[in-house]
Amino acid sequence: MADRITANLPSADFDRTEAFFAKLGFVRGYRDDGWMILAKGTALEVEFFPMPVDPRSSWFSACLRLDDLDGFHAICRAAEIPTAEDQFPRLSEITVEGGVVRLFYLLDPDGSLIRCIDEAYQP
Repeated sequence: MADRITANLPSADFDRTEAFFAKLGFVRGYRDDGWMILAKGTALEVEFFPMPVDPRSSWFSACLRLDDLDGFHAICRAAEIPTAEDQFPRLSEITVEGGVVRLFYLLDPDGSLIRCIDEAYQP
């Protein structure tokens, strides 16, 4: 296996977190009372630890660098993730920031910020 690094994020409720990410195509790779690993294919993996967290004050984040940003955004929209600014979870529209990065934002149910970045974007 090649070297890699994975995001570690808090989850106040493993069942809720797993159900949310399952709608986005992630499947359980491992789970016990103290750790959960969810993966989408072989390249995207997110690990969760139990922690009570207030989504309005969460400072946790991760980046998903995607070859098909539009396709993953469509999956998120099909999962009917809210877009209202006061909702958790929440989905943004795709945008280009600073003319150099094309991305959208996804907040999970615990308020962790997932930056979904278009790896194919060439400004």
